[in-house]
Amino acid sequence: MAIWTGEDGRLFLLHTKDSTYQMYADKHGVLLHTYYGKRIDNESLADLIFQADVGFSGNPVEAAADRTYSLDCLPQELPSSGVGDYRGGCVELVHSDGSIAADFRFSGYQILPYSYKVAGMPSLFDTEDEKGETLVVTMKERASDVTVRLYYGVFEKENIITRAVRVENHGSSQVALTQCLSCCLDFQYGDYEFVTFPGRHAMERSLERNLVGRTKLEVGSIRGTSSHHYNPSVILCTKGATEDEGECYGMCLVYSSNFIASVQKDQRGQTRAMMGIHPSHFSFCLKEGEVFDAPQVILGYSDRGFTKLSQQYHWILKEHMCRGKYKTAKRPVLLNNWEATYFDFNEEKLLKIAGQASKLGIEMLVLDDGWFGKREDDNSGLGDWFVNEKKLGGSLKQLGEKIHDMGMHFGLWFEPEMISEDSDLFREHPDWALRIPGREPNRARNQLVLDMSREDVREYLLERLTDILSNAPIDYVKWDMNRSLCDIYSHEYSGSRNGEVYHRFVLGVYDLLEKFLGRFPDILLEGCSGGGGRFDAAMLYYSPQIWCSDNTDAVNRLSIQYGTSFFYPVSSMGAHVSAVPNHQTGRVTSFKTRGHVALSGSFGYELDLNKVTEEEQEMVKGQLADFHKYYSLTHEGDYYRLLGPGERFCAWEFVDKEKNHALETLVMTSAEGNALPVHTIVKGLDPEKNYICSLNGNVHSGRVWMNGGLTLGSTPGEYESLLIEWNAI
Repeated sequence: MAIWTGEDGRLFLLHTKDSTYQMYADKHGVLLHTYYGKRIDNESLADLIFQADVGFSGNPVEAAADRTYSLDCLPQELPSSGVGDYRGGCVELVHSDGSIAADFRFSGYQILPYSYKVAGMPSLFDTEDEKGETLVVTMKERASDVTVRLYYGVFEKENIITRAVRVENHGSSQVALTQCLSCCLDFQYGDYEFVTFPGRHAMERSLERNLVGRTKLEVGSIRGTSSHHYNPSVILCTKGATEDEGECYGMCLVYSSNFIASVQKDQRGQTRAMMGIHPSHFSFCLKEGEVFDAPQVILGYSDRGFTKLSQQYHWILKEHMCRGKYKTAKRPVLLNNWEATYFDFNEEKLLKIAGQASKLGIEMLVLDDGWFGKREDDNSGLGDWFVNEKKLGGSLKQLGEKIHDMGMHFGLWFEPEMISEDSDLFREHPDWALRIPGREPNRARNQLVLDMSREDVREYLLERLTDILSNAPIDYVKWDMNRSLCDIYSHEYSGSRNGEVYHRFVLGVYDLLEKFLGRFPDILLEGCSGGGGRFDAAMLYYSPQIWCSDNTDAVNRLSIQYGTSFFYPVSSMGAHVSAVPNHQTGRVTSFKTRGHVALSGSFGYELDLNKVTEEEQEMVKGQLADFHKYYSLTHEGDYYRLLGPGERFCAWEFVDKEKNHALETLVMTSAEGNALPVHTIVKGLDPEKNYICSLNGNVHSGRVWMNGGLTLGSTPGEYESLLIEWNAI
């Protein structure tokens, strides 16, 4: 069994194929974290906890004269707040009398033969081939009628354990929940690095490593989205861990709004890592009988470095988070008109672009911003989701049918969560926008944000989306979100409940997405937030692919896609070939390199193919042939990072599940005089099989290729790239 209990129901072990998570409810009801690491037997490790009398670390009353027992020093699953643990708690409460203590003790448990669901939010789900198990641990607050239920999910085969928290108010008095973190990992011993993925718009998810010490390391977002600036996925690893060596612990939050992830050593050298909803601007009122559900954290463990950890996340997210037709159906190659035309288009332009794309073998045209309302630039029209037939020279249905007649699919861009002040919707419903009464709002892109916590707002948006998609042949929707939230005030949740708005906003987004996909289950939905500003596990529940970044420069994309790959599958990364000089950087890279980089993602184009050379048009045909040839590798194979950005070259590899076929992509990122040889490693082959290499025709066993690697016969030039195949013979 994946979940084992012992010692009269107070010892709990969660087993995956390669790992074990252990906790123990001690004699005082404190739920202690005793172990997380390589798989062990069903034996208690509570004796690893070393207790001592530590100055200025007080003792709970039940410890009596035992000064060695202190909440401030014990490794815990649900750290208390305001009662003597000064390292920070998971759950913080304000009671009706104004007190802020929260002291939770073990009350009981339950084992469920299926995976739990988090109410109103995405979470990992069971499939026919793999069903999880759930341990529910009940913790009761010592001096009030508040209960916390800790949910632990186990996906044994995938080496994944999940955590979530539910807070319940069973008392007659209202309590305010001012902090609710979903996960705490306490490590008694060891030195670790904190691996995070910071960035900014158009340069998302670069990798950063910091040594964990007594100074708290913390990342997060208070932007109302998971953000371009930090990602809700972090790694705690042993010092110096590499792709293939070292222990790694992943924490991935299934949430698309404000979050926090922190780590710090305490006075005794113990390490505490925590993750959940950011407490800034957060307060949730719980009346009698009300509950609050915190988002799920997906935990992964690897004793063999980053690669194994990443592959576990890739698999669990593809199989147990992504849903719908395009979880398995082959994605069409699309061309988006944005960088080709921006707002300057009409039917003639669009059909000309589509005609050339169809001739070359592209399968879908996506019409981006500017097709609706009064929308000639980004200053007006958002919220008025009515087709501008004057601009299009006819209906959206007519345009879509003409594109379908070319043998292509047709896609459409929306930004449902936004509203322009210069719009009919704002003039009719100014209270639908998030604005603080008596204050001028902060404007970004000259737009405001709709109050998605309101059911009437969501009903309007669903009605408009339904009307448009029901009256035109639309196969794909790009769902964008182009500013951060601020000026938070809801007419529905004003006063003391205003601290609920950030969370209720994202619950509203999830609700609208769920209802939208319920009406259009076969639509291919691509997520976007100015590129990768909402690239998180929760959005994969609705959109199997997300626009990875607004930056389409092939060289910058090496870093962006590299950082993204630590948690998210390559199949989820929207990646396109765009024009040069690149619109974001001005850099010129070869058409071949742009194709090779975009091939490692959900492939498409972002340019007018009428404006490329005949030679490049032939290269498009070759790139499309490569996309189809390698699709099962790039979308279903195992992914290996061989060498990251910052070196002379960047390289990565895909290997199919049967280990019969491998594909390496190599991009030179700098040029040198009297260049040294380029030698690349090879991974993931079967050591007992023989493979032929497409680069030189050499045949070696998988063992020889993986131990010896490959030396290129010549050094490619700067920004040039190669595809290298290995085929079993």
